[in-house]
Amino acid sequence: MSNPNADVLNDVTKTLIDSQKGYQKVCDLSDESYALRGKFQSLAAEREELIHAFQARIRDYGEEPVSSGGAGGALHRAWTDFTSLFESDEKAALDAVDDGEDYLANKIEAKLKEEGLDAATRDLLQRARASARYGEKFADELTDH
Repeated sequence: MSNPNADVLNDVTKTLIDSQKGYQKVCDLSDESYALRGKFQSLAAEREELIHAFQARIRDYGEEPVSSGGAGGALHRAWTDFTSLFESDEKAALDAVDDGEDYLANKIEAKLKEEGLDAATRDLLQRARASARYGEKFADELTDH
């Protein structure tokens, strides 16, 4: 029988991987604005750290962590939209980031409502939710200018 904490963390890890890959792809496309590219690199690195923390915790539970994103997921589609729009319509691209981050944060909030999660799992989920809300706020601020 699998550990419910590991199951929740694995599910969120898939979405974190999609998000990290999306930010990394944005870095590759955003070479016109060094400051913007640097911020996206920072967000990608933060997601990478979260992924490693989630995977380590999953191993602590004696389970095997996922190592790829959730192809076909809503966040994956939002990131695909973002990367295809980035060169032609920056506002639409940032709106896609905003939508993806909102999806991630809402997914994590739903997981936090599940019964039986231990403190370590809740802590990781709260860190990931804060990261997603920060990314969402960052995208909002860029679209407001």
